[in-house]
Amino acid sequence: MLAIARAAAPRRSTAIFSSFFFHNTQWLDKKLLNDPQISLPRDAYKSIDALTPRRLAKVYLELSKSRLTVLNVLTAMSGVALSPLPTTVPILLSTAVGTALCSASANTLNQIQEVPFDAQMARTRNRPLCRRAVSPTHAAGFAIAAGIAGPALLWTVVNPTTAILGAGNIALYAGAYTWMKRRSTWNTWLGAVVGAVPPLMGWTACGGKLWPSADYPVQLFLPDFMSSGLPAMDPSLIDNPLAPFALFMLLFSWQFPHFNSLSYVVRSSYAQAGYQMLSVLDPAKNALVSLRHAALLVPICSVLVPLSGLTTWAFALTALPPNLIVLRAAWRWWGHGGEKEARRVFQHSLWYLPVIMGLMMFHKQGMDWSKWLGLAEEEKEEEKPSTDEA
Repeated sequence: MLAIARAAAPRRSTAIFSSFFFHNTQWLDKKLLNDPQISLPRDAYKSIDALTPRRLAKVYLELSKSRLTVLNVLTAMSGVALSPLPTTVPILLSTAVGTALCSASANTLNQIQEVPFDAQMARTRNRPLCRRAVSPTHAAGFAIAAGIAGPALLWTVVNPTTAILGAGNIALYAGAYTWMKRRSTWNTWLGAVVGAVPPLMGWTACGGKLWPSADYPVQLFLPDFMSSGLPAMDPSLIDNPLAPFALFMLLFSWQFPHFNSLSYVVRSSYAQAGYQMLSVLDPAKNALVSLRHAALLVPICSVLVPLSGLTTWAFALTALPPNLIVLRAAWRWWGHGGEKEARRVFQHSLWYLPVIMGLMMFHKQGMDWSKWLGLAEEEKEEEKPSTDEA
């Protein structure tokens, strides 16, 4: 009987494609009909309107997780803005568009795989694939097109290193991270790596190096009182591999107070969908991890960033207040627990990143804001006395 069943069953190689793009929605059909606990918005039961170009564009934005994509583009642009190396407008625009396409592809592939689980969570059950705005095959076509166009644009207009980072991030997010979310709490650490890559893409887009070498050694920019007697270095002309590492660590550590606090607030939804989140399995450790990385942000901003030459040492002082505010909120959450404290950490994390990035731009090495604002006094050129030629 077992042999007959195996012979009658379709081959795995031919069934896997259809199961990936079809069985998710087939599961949702059965779940909606048989499980009275699942309730969808009333709009989900209405007939689906025709996909006009405007509605389709809106669906593509939702598949791309537009807010997350915009954040990725902005952090990539921070790598461009903080780089001491010059760039051009075509490279700048291509980096922004290429990063957006890579993010759109990764987010869409993630949603395709998580339809059955998104349908069980209140904050995700109205996503395009859950409400049947487009088919999984349509979404897959969009993801593949964006996943090819993004790295191709970065490769041809920017450089291969930036394209490899973009393509690698698609694989990490849509592949390893999505797979790990239902299997291990380490998915949060892997997701933090994915979120910290866009600044590296901006850095390499300008021609910056990520790894030290004989031609590009690691440089340490010490404060003036510690660097007396040492040869002076011009940070605006130095491509220091320590600088992109500082950017990476800043974005990596910021994501733990940001995401851990959010995941704690929605932990019941994660538990219902079966995601392996630290906020569900060990809420105390979840808050502790957030506190550790909030504390780590202090030396990153006040030591590593100015030491790398990204900013002057004045940034070490001006970055202290926002860092201490986030650290205090994370300390209170770890000590007292509760959603109120978690929400406070999350709210602080929202304004923290743009404030820190703005301060980094203000204190960027070689940046003379007095000239940009027209406040510098014009130097008077010494008039040379005219001499009559004999």
